[in-house]
Amino acid sequence: MTNDGDTRGQDWVARAGELFEAAMFDGDGSALDRSDDVLDAVEAALCMARGKVLHVRFLHDRAADERELALFERAAELYGRLEDASGEAEALFWIGCWYQVVKDDGPGGVPYFERSYALAQTVDDRKTMSYAIRHLGFADRDAGDLDRARARLTESVSLRRAIGFRPGEAAGLVALAHLAAETGDRTAALRHLDEAQAVAEACGAKAVQGWIEQARTAAEA
Repeated sequence: MTNDGDTRGQDWVARAGELFEAAMFDGDGSALDRSDDVLDAVEAALCMARGKVLHVRFLHDRAADERELALFERAAELYGRLEDASGEAEALFWIGCWYQVVKDDGPGGVPYFERSYALAQTVDDRKTMSYAIRHLGFADRDAGDLDRARARLTESVSLRRAIGFRPGEAAGLVALAHLAAETGDRTAALRHLDEAQAVAEACGAKAVQGWIEQARTAAEA
């Protein structure tokens, strides 16, 4: 995507105005297409932001809002048109989350996670890859394939560690601890939780620290 699609700050407002005047007063027909790119990039980013807010609200009150899916689908469509692979991969991940987390339809989310991972890989977007492979691991766990689940959750942690995404790394270690506890490996579960605790404290991830406490209580029971 060109600089015409830059959505940082209010740059897009000025750029859209310039392109409007170029088309309106200077007779620059190409400015219309470039205006579409600018506004599509803004709309895509806004759809992603609104969709994420709705998802977190769901996590808090467990009340699904159908607008969430529509927002992520629109973002994926726009990012695809803009040939923004990273944006499209992230949107596809969140569509998968809608099915897996909100609708409790794990198999329904898998194709979106797979497409998200593959697309993110083409642009080395390791953060989105870490999310997609994490949720594929959850799908494997639910399907009873615990070895594959462990491998995918481990890959997610490794990706997050490599890019310095510390809160995500801690969260990933909690997921590995839960999986270890489910398979009866209490020692591994507590080891993962100890590591997660150190990472979460170092980066100030207070919410993750709460998850660790809950997981430790369950593992030590």
